[in-house]
Amino acid sequence: MKDSIIVLSGGMDSTTLLHEYEARIALAVTFDYGSNHNKREIECARINCEQLGIRHIVIPLSFIGQYFKSSLLSGADAIPEGNYDEENMKSTVVPFRNGIMLSVACGLAESYGLKHVMIANHAGDHAIYPDCREPFIDAMSRAMKEGTYDGITIFAPYTNISKADIARHGRSIGMDYGITYSCYKGGEKHCGKCGTCIERKEALAEAGIDDPTEYED
Repeated sequence: MKDSIIVLSGGMDSTTLLHEYEARIALAVTFDYGSNHNKREIECARINCEQLGIRHIVIPLSFIGQYFKSSLLSGADAIPEGNYDEENMKSTVVPFRNGIMLSVACGLAESYGLKHVMIANHAGDHAIYPDCREPFIDAMSRAMKEGTYDGITIFAPYTNISKADIARHGRSIGMDYGITYSCYKGGEKHCGKCGTCIERKEALAEAGIDDPTEYED
């Protein structure tokens, strides 16, 4: 039964969720909020939805790029290099991004008669992204349920597993990670050095997947 909308970035995690739960997904929404890598991600999201025959919409949230502060909104040169557990990676946080996106997705869900909003937050995000952690997701789901006639709730099955675990899910269903994009710098090729590139490499390696990603030399 197609009872859900998915917040789809076009990265590894949400694209895996899209393919794993395609039978339940009636609509996918991608948000164009002015990040360095939005353009590349949106194209990947579009292609994957076309492959699965899932309706895909892109909603602009340009006010985020205009008024919020984050290195993710400030050009490739502003992105720090290093692992996610390093202090400098906090600069990539876009304040309350998931809260804003989940709110919009909730309104879409009720508008289209859907019951759930899917999001692919995972345990690797917990160190620096407060709006990816289980207490936030649970609280947001309760707020959405209370604030809608239909009792919309969040479905976030990856909350407490790692990115490598997500990649293992993808391997089991034959995912093509070549049609996903991760790099926070947003270049034609992945930089291979920012936190999300490093995490991508490690996850694919741990899952035993040959990495199809093109990295800069």
